[in-house]
Amino acid sequence: MNQEKAMDFTIKIEEAAITAVAIYFLSKFNLGLPAWLWALLFFSPDLSMLGYLVNSRTGAFTYNLFHHRGIALALVAAGGLMHLDILLTSGLLLAAHSSFDRMLGYGLKFNDNFKHTSSGWMGKDK
Repeated sequence: MNQEKAMDFTIKIEEAAITAVAIYFLSKFNLGLPAWLWALLFFSPDLSMLGYLVNSRTGAFTYNLFHHRGIALALVAAGGLMHLDILLTSGLLLAAHSSFDRMLGYGLKFNDNFKHTSSGWMGKDK
């Protein structure tokens, strides 16, 4: 295994761990919602891809907004500090989803093309 593939594998393991930890905490702060609804909510940040119906710039902005872990952490912190479980769980959900996407090779998007991500070009050999 070459060094680049080893690093990709290490990053995928790290993202899987973040996803698992976030899902664990979601199970603790579940707002009393059923598991089937959480499964549906888990993929809801992908609705942000609808911005690509406008153009690539708008699509990248909306996608990145709903997949940015800094925003997820800010929501978790605000929810924890203000004792607002809805903010806390929203942040955990965004963190879990964003790490899950990154584990699969989807990164934040550049303005030029949906397939141009912070993880490289999707679908192209590295």
